[in-house]
Amino acid sequence: MLEKTLGMVTIQNIIIVSLLLIIMVTMYLFMYRKKKKDLQDFLDEKVKVFQNVFNVSEDAILILTDKNEILYANKAAVDFFSLEKYFKFTRLDIPQVKIKNEWINLDTLIKTSSKKFKERMHVFANTECKLQKSEEVFVINLYFNTTYMNVDHTAPCTILVFDDMRKEKEKSLLGSRHKLTKLPNQQQAIKDLNALYGKLHLNEQKIALVLMNIDNFSTLRSIVGYEQSNIILIKFADYFNELAKEFQFSVYHTVHNNFLLIMPNIDSTKDVLSVVKRIQHELISFYTMGNSNLHLTASAGISVYPESSKTYNLLDDAYKALAAAEKNGHGRIEIYEPSQCQHDYDELKLYNDMHQALSKNEFEVYYQPIVDAKTKKVVSAETLIRWHHPEHGMIGPNIFIPIMEKTGLIVELGKYVLEEVLKQQKRWELFKFRQIDVSINLSLLELESGKFVEYVVQQLAQNQVSPELIKFEITEGSAMISEEQTSKQLLELKRIGINISLDDFGTGYTSFSYLKKIPANILKIDRSLIINIVKNEEDQRIVKAMIELGHTLGMEIVVEGIEYQEMYEMILSMDCDYMQGYYFSKPLPVFEFQKLLR
Repeated sequence: MLEKTLGMVTIQNIIIVSLLLIIMVTMYLFMYRKKKKDLQDFLDEKVKVFQNVFNVSEDAILILTDKNEILYANKAAVDFFSLEKYFKFTRLDIPQVKIKNEWINLDTLIKTSSKKFKERMHVFANTECKLQKSEEVFVINLYFNTTYMNVDHTAPCTILVFDDMRKEKEKSLLGSRHKLTKLPNQQQAIKDLNALYGKLHLNEQKIALVLMNIDNFSTLRSIVGYEQSNIILIKFADYFNELAKEFQFSVYHTVHNNFLLIMPNIDSTKDVLSVVKRIQHELISFYTMGNSNLHLTASAGISVYPESSKTYNLLDDAYKALAAAEKNGHGRIEIYEPSQCQHDYDELKLYNDMHQALSKNEFEVYYQPIVDAKTKKVVSAETLIRWHHPEHGMIGPNIFIPIMEKTGLIVELGKYVLEEVLKQQKRWELFKFRQIDVSINLSLLELESGKFVEYVVQQLAQNQVSPELIKFEITEGSAMISEEQTSKQLLELKRIGINISLDDFGTGYTSFSYLKKIPANILKIDRSLIINIVKNEEDQRIVKAMIELGHTLGMEIVVEGIEYQEMYEMILSMDCDYMQGYYFSKPLPVFEFQKLLR
């Protein structure tokens, strides 16, 4: 009986254990399937995320099978190849690319390249491309790599990226146009002027710049409203375009309500004045609102080469003339005269104003690009200071710098410039601008003021800026006055990672004998030596010798004052490292300079 009872208990236990095992296995399988589903859902979501990332890209991205069937195409690729809505596993219309002046099918290029070099990214930059559905030929940057879709390497595929350079061309065009009126902007005007200056040595021609400004435009905008005032500017731009065809000049919308007219090949200033007076006369009845004429006036500033301005000051002088015209009333015309820059300033008054000017932020730091000689890419910049005086307007550094040096205020100005540059470097870092080094002009008084190097170190630490992003320029004349003390402090600056540039090289008498004693690693050849370099063979030999000497001493060479193409090409042939001048850009306020960095 006991044995029977024990046997029944054992069977029950076995049944219970078996049931428990079945339940556990079922639960495990359920959980496994759920986990597998969750894992698949997780992977599907990740794939969607990556697809969204690729869809954001402006480059066309494709994945093709070895039979040219489309496995994947991002949004840019769908637009680029005009793909149907359901494109997966359809065959791609293979485009043609031009390699070594020969048009070949893309799939042929892929097979040929993959045989030569396996497991690597193939890059074909600036390659001409032609789609089957279009005869248009355009430039692309092409990238592709062959790989496999599975582990056992039986399903080959090709990943392709097409960087359509037409987008860059469109962006470039947009960047050179005023957003409202679509006229070329000031940046384009500077480029066109530089090209125009390059032709001046070929013939004796006159050039006039006319800068026109609708008077009291801010007040006008407050009366007629934002939309109507914009319509006035657009109509004004259209009017200038028609007038430009008649008189054969170029028109630009520079800033705000300023319009620039570039008039080449003029015979006399009288011709320019007659055009400006006609514009002013027609402007009176130019715009109507309802049944009423809107009475408009415009002031004009004129600068003429070679009568009143040098090429590198022509645009600045037009702005000065416009400022003078606006100061004298509405509808005035002013022609810039060289005597205008020879102001009879009260030095004592300017000295008193300088103290307040620093605290009132009347000084502004401008940046002039320094470019790589071969690529013309902006690699550095020189800081230049401008004073916006509330009474005298723009005062040139040639006026206030000598006063500051005589009174010692140059030390305070130097600190201001250093602090502004370091703050700007930090802003560029935070906003992901391409980082370049910026050079600051250094006076002998700053070095002699005491604890100059300590102050620089303190400011670098305070603004968290790398020393390699700052460069000090000192003129050879200043460096020679107190050679021992200067060399000692410059060496200390170099030890902390700051580069030293010897500025205005070639203008002094002791340069060659003292070059080895000054711890400079950059040599800047003064613009006065290259003004006539295209025609003067002696200047060519001197500059070439200076460049070779600098290179022999392990220094990099910057040539200043490049103004036109022939000058650029000649200096380039001398193996110069970097260049600076109006051929590339004039000194710019920071917001304009940032566009070059972009």
